[in-house]
Amino acid sequence: MNYPNLRRLITLSAILSAAAALMPAAWAEDEVMEEVVVIGDLNSLPGEDVKSIFGFNKSILETPRSVSTVSEELMDRMNMQDIDELVTVSPGSFTQSFFGVAGGLDVRGTPGETYFRGVRRLDNPGNYPTPIGASDRVDIVRGPASPIYGPSKIGGYLNFNPKSARIEETGSYIEENTGGLSYTTGSWNKSVLTAEIGGPAELAGKPMGFYLYGELENSDSFYANAPGVEQTLVQASFDMDLNDRVQLQFGGMYHDYSGAQNAGWNRITQDLIDNGTYITGSPSALDTDGDGKISHQEYDVTGDGFTDFNPFGAFAFATGGLTLNSPTTFADLETALGDLSAFALNNVGTAQLGMDRTLIGAEDKLKNDVTTLYFDIIADLDSGWELKNQLFYESYENINENAYGFSQFHDTYVIEDKLVLSKTYTFDGLIASVQLSPSIRYTDFEHGDDYTNEYFARRDLTGPSTALDARLLATAIDDDYTEYYIGEYTDIGIAFLTDLSWENGLSLLLGARHDRIDMESRQPVDKLLLASSNNFTTDPASADIAVSADNYVSGNSWTVSVSYDIANSGIIPYITVSEQATVIAGQGAELTVSNVASGGAFDSSDLLEFGVKGELLEDGRLYFSLAHYEQERTDFSAQSIVTNQAVKTEGTEFELRWAVNDALFVGATYTNVEAKNLASIADGNRFSFFGAEDLPNVPSHLLFGGQIAGPINVAASGGRRAGMPENIYSAYGTYLFDNGLTISASVTDVDSAPSGFSNSIVLPGYTLLNMTVGWESDSWNFSLTGKNLTDERYFRSNFPNLFGSTIVLPELPRHFIARAQYSF
Repeated sequence: MNYPNLRRLITLSAILSAAAALMPAAWAEDEVMEEVVVIGDLNSLPGEDVKSIFGFNKSILETPRSVSTVSEELMDRMNMQDIDELVTVSPGSFTQSFFGVAGGLDVRGTPGETYFRGVRRLDNPGNYPTPIGASDRVDIVRGPASPIYGPSKIGGYLNFNPKSARIEETGSYIEENTGGLSYTTGSWNKSVLTAEIGGPAELAGKPMGFYLYGELENSDSFYANAPGVEQTLVQASFDMDLNDRVQLQFGGMYHDYSGAQNAGWNRITQDLIDNGTYITGSPSALDTDGDGKISHQEYDVTGDGFTDFNPFGAFAFATGGLTLNSPTTFADLETALGDLSAFALNNVGTAQLGMDRTLIGAEDKLKNDVTTLYFDIIADLDSGWELKNQLFYESYENINENAYGFSQFHDTYVIEDKLVLSKTYTFDGLIASVQLSPSIRYTDFEHGDDYTNEYFARRDLTGPSTALDARLLATAIDDDYTEYYIGEYTDIGIAFLTDLSWENGLSLLLGARHDRIDMESRQPVDKLLLASSNNFTTDPASADIAVSADNYVSGNSWTVSVSYDIANSGIIPYITVSEQATVIAGQGAELTVSNVASGGAFDSSDLLEFGVKGELLEDGRLYFSLAHYEQERTDFSAQSIVTNQAVKTEGTEFELRWAVNDALFVGATYTNVEAKNLASIADGNRFSFFGAEDLPNVPSHLLFGGQIAGPINVAASGGRRAGMPENIYSAYGTYLFDNGLTISASVTDVDSAPSGFSNSIVLPGYTLLNMTVGWESDSWNFSLTGKNLTDERYFRSNFPNLFGSTIVLPELPRHFIARAQYSF
C-alpha cells in the first residue's frame, strides 16, 4: 500500500472510531451480539415494499413496471464488482463499453440515469465507475422514472440505496452494533479494503441510528500501460427521531477516483477480431518543434485549416452514404479528397496482438472527485398527511486525458429540493394513495472538450505511445478546445401521483408533471480552437458563432397504469402508457449554446409497456415477470450523441427468481432488444468514422495515419444501434450447505453484434461462466471467484455508432478474485 492510501486508511479508521464514540455504554464491546447467516431468498424476492419506484408502499410484484432489485446479499454471494455485472441478474441491462469505464448502465439499449435515494445524480456515462459496494440494494427500473422524480431519460435508471441503520420494512433501527472488515485480492494485484460499522446511538437525548462505510482500492490492470485503479470511497448515513412524528435522514458520500479510460484496439479488421492479426507500421512524423507532442497547429500542415488529416467524406453522399462492401478505391478517395500520401504508414507488417495491448498511453489519466450530500425531513401531520422534504447536493470535478487526441474536463454541481406531500385514504373496498410534489433543481456547469484532431489509428499498439501519435491536449495548456460551455439551468416542477387499489384486485396509477426550465449557456471564444458555428471549420461564412444563449422551455410528463390481480392469486397483468420529459445534457451535465438557443435541450419520449407478473408456490417463493415494450423519442432532432440519443426501442424482457428452499436460490433472465437511431433513419445515413472494413478496396495502411469520416448509409444496419446484441440469456444460482459452504455460479450468453454502424465488422457472440466457492459463519466469510472460467475471447463495442468501425474493447480473460470478511 502506498503512503497516500495509508493516510486514507488512517483517516477512515479515525472516522469509524469517532462513530464508535456515539454508542451508549449499554452497547459496549463486551455485550453478546447475535449474528445471522443469510439463507433462503437472499432478500431477492419482490415481496417487500420498494418505495424508490413510485414512492408508494407497493412491492415490485404490485408495481406495474418492469423492475429488478439486487440486494447486497445477492451481490456479495455472486461477488459482483461493478454495475456491468448486473446484466446477469437483470434483463434489459446489457451495457456497451464507454471507453472501459462502468459509469452508467444502458437500460433497454439506451443510456440510463443513476439515482441516489430517489434523486437523480449528475450524468456519468464514463466519468468514473459507479460504486456498488456501499449499497444495501440496487433497484433497476426499466422505462422512465416516476413523475415525482422529474425529467429523465426514457430507457430507465438505477437507484442506489445506501447502507443504513434503519430497517426499511419496519422503520425501526437495528438493535445492536454491526459492521465488518473485508479485504479483496485477485488477478493483476487487485487490492480492495473495506470497513463498515452501524448501529443505534443517541444525540442530544434523541434516538438515532448511524451507518458508516469506507473503501480503499489500489489495484493494477490487465491492460498494458494502464495506471490501474486508485480510489477512496467514504459514505455515511444517519437517521434521527426528533419525536414520534418527525424524523431526520441525512448523510453523504465522497468518492475520489483515479484511473484511465480505454479506447481498446485500433486499426480493427475482421481478421484482427477473429484471429488477432494486427497491421503494424508507423505514421510520418509531425512533431516539428520536438516537444514530444503533436499540436493542432502541427497537424495543420497546409496552413489552411485543421482538416488536413481528418477530411470529410462528402463523396459518400453520392450513394446516400458509404455502403457495405463499398467499391471505392484509393484513387477514388484522392480524386474526391486530394493528396492523401501523408496518411500512409511506413514499415508496414503484421503481428499477433495480445488482448492487453490497447490505446492507453503511459500519461493517460481519468481523475474524478464526486461529493454527494442529502438532508431529509419527514413529518407525520395531524391531518394524516406525511410531509417529506428532500434536499440533495452533488458536485464533481473531472479531468480526462488520452494521448491519441481526446481530453475533457467538467466542474459541475447540482442542488435539488423536493417536497412530497402524501396521504392514504381508506374507503369501502378501495385504498387511495396520493402524492403532491413541487420541486426545484439548479445545475451549474463548466465543461470543455478537445477532440478536433482525434486519431486512433496513428498509434502502433505493438509499442508505446510516442511523438508520432501523442497529441498536445487542450486540458494541458487550457486552450484550443473544440467545445467549451459555461452555464446554468433551473428546473421548477410540480407533480401529482395517485394509486387506486380496489379489493377486487384492480389497480389504477395516474401521474402528471409540469416542468419549466430556465437555461443559460455561453462559450469563452478565446478558449476555442475554431470559433465557428460548428467548431470544425474556418469558413468565414460559418464564423457567426453564437457566443451565448438563454432560453426557457416547458413541458409535461404523464403516466397511466392499469393492473389486475386475477382472483387475488398473485398473477398480475398490467399495461403502462407514459410520456416523459427529458433534459438533453452532455457528459458533464452541460447544455450546448446551440441547443439552448433552439430549445433542443428539452424533449419528451413515449412508452407503451404491457406484461404480467406473478408469485407462485407456497409463500410466493417463485417469482416471474414478462414484459414487452415500445418506447421512442418524440423529436429525434434533439439529442446528445454521448448521453441521450434519439432512439426508438422495442423489446421483450423475462425474469425468474426461485427460492427453492432455505439453501438454494436460482434465477434466469432473457432480453430481446432492438434499438434504432431515429435521426439516422430520417436522414438515410449517419456520421461515423470510416474504418478499414468500410473501404475494403483500399489498402488500410494507406489511411491509418489520418481519419476519414462521413455519412454511412443505413441500408446495412436498418438504423439499428450498433454494438447491441439482439438476444441475451442468463441463469444463476447459489447453494448454502449446512456446514456453511456456499457454491454460486452464473452463465450469460450474448448474441453476436456489429461493432459499428456500418456493420462491416461483426463481434462474435460469447458465453461467460462465473463461479464462486465460499464459506460462511457467524463472523467470517471467505470466497474465491473465477470470472470467465472458460477463458472466452470476447469484445464489447466502444462508442459504436461513431467509432465502432475503428476501435473495439477486448474484454478480460479468465481471472480470479479472493475475498475475506470479518463481521461483528
